[in-house]
Amino acid sequence: MNRSASGRTAWLLMTDEGDNENPRYGDQLGVEYLYDSKVQNHQRLSPGDPIALWDRTGLLLGISVVEDIESWSGTKTLRRCRECGATRPSERSTMRPRFRCSRCRAEFDTPRLEKTDVTMFTARYDAAWTSLDGVLDKAEIRPFIKAQGSFNSIRELDWHAFQQALADKGAGRAIERVIARVPDLSWPTANNPRIELVHGFDQSIVRVRRGQRQFREQILAAQGNNCAFTGAAPARVLEAGHLYRYAQLGKHYEHGGLMLRRDIHRLFDDGLLAATPTLPYLIDVAPDLADYPQYHRLHGEPLMTQLRAEQVEWLDKHWCEHRDNGQEAHR
Repeated sequence: MNRSASGRTAWLLMTDEGDNENPRYGDQLGVEYLYDSKVQNHQRLSPGDPIALWDRTGLLLGISVVEDIESWSGTKTLRRCRECGATRPSERSTMRPRFRCSRCRAEFDTPRLEKTDVTMFTARYDAAWTSLDGVLDKAEIRPFIKAQGSFNSIRELDWHAFQQALADKGAGRAIERVIARVPDLSWPTANNPRIELVHGFDQSIVRVRRGQRQFREQILAAQGNNCAFTGAAPARVLEAGHLYRYAQLGKHYEHGGLMLRRDIHRLFDDGLLAATPTLPYLIDVAPDLADYPQYHRLHGEPLMTQLRAEQVEWLDKHWCEHRDNGQEAHR
């Protein structure tokens, strides 16, 4: 493996977020990246690796660091050529027949479908996510892909050259912000070239929130697969967010929470996101998030769920705690 002394490799990940016509995995942009054991380089992507995400049109979406990777057993439907059996025949949007095999050049309207067992992976990266929508396009990104000519979803990236390209575009500080947000996963820089990850385990006493699973199931049943701030989302990225400081009260109140996307949950707990406790219950985004379009655009939008009276009471307390004792929201 072509890894640096620090044990890290940078990656360019292609996401299907927003691809409504051909969704493959259901990525949650800014939160997690889904892939499987049929994807080349799936074994090499590791926690601590810096990543850049782009979409199928070739536009850069943002950068981050892989925090952790979960795996589970699943199945995948493969598209195969009807003539030679090669996988991933090219799909054409305007020409007919719709598919063409890149190996034998056969053309056909529908591929042969084959189900196979795979290992599915979820790479979490929300803690350090920094949006860079469209700062670089396909032509500007391709020179930094180490395996030129590859069409894989996970491709090794020349991180140092990529950083310089961002700096030339006036986005150099984005790298610094990413590093600052994940200090335990810092990678070598010019000022700190010999940082090494510490491996192994320590024993510690962990405070477990008893009843948390039941609390989540209760809210999920009432609210569905729906983040109260951003709308529909896969259940895997939704958490039961308490509307109060659970560590202080130590109790799960029946209507004391909302389903929140993982990144939204963290920002809500920190007070960077709030909701006005009076109708029409609008989202308030703190000025600290002004540089992040995926959050800033939520400001002034209504919550995406119906509230009960008890939830409104808790939101009122949260508002008073994080918005200057109930003063008017920022404009």
